[in-house]
Amino acid sequence: MAKEEMQVVKGLDLERYMGRWYEIACFPSRDQPKDGVNTRATYALNDDGTVNVLNETWSGGKRSYIQGSAYKAEPNTDEAKFKVKFFVPPFLPIIPVVGDYWVLYIDQDYQYALIGQGSRKSLWILCRNTHLDDEIYNELVEKAKNVGYDVSKLHKTPQSDPPPEKEGPQDTKGIWWIKSIFGK
Repeated sequence: MAKEEMQVVKGLDLERYMGRWYEIACFPSRDQPKDGVNTRATYALNDDGTVNVLNETWSGGKRSYIQGSAYKAEPNTDEAKFKVKFFVPPFLPIIPVVGDYWVLYIDQDYQYALIGQGSRKSLWILCRNTHLDDEIYNELVEKAKNVGYDVSKLHKTPQSDPPPEKEGPQDTKGIWWIKSIFGK
């Protein structure tokens, strides 16, 4: 089957998009611990139109996080194509790392979303809740497959119910980040 051209959401209501999103599934990445659970992102709109990004995950019972910012990749369009910038390593943030964040699909109630990149190397399924109905999950996987993603690489992210509300003990040394350099 020929793949469809990748489209992104047009006219994304950025204010409605803000808040907490739970990672239901993703392509594994060296930027996250392999044993990460309860992974989530929290977005907050800044006065200048950029977005504060807080990505959190728990690994070995400790909370790891990285903060960054997102901004429109092409400010003069209504396409939901963003650039996300983080500074690494998290324990001494000096090196900027920029990546694409494209909203490929979002439901009309802003409860679940499919996020990707033009390169098709990264993919996330996000939800406002810690769990997503299997039927909806499968629909999102099919949407990704139809635009050329190798969905066999998708890894479901374990989420507890209820999710952790407190920050808990932190990985203050950035051990997960150092391990990620070596693919661990």
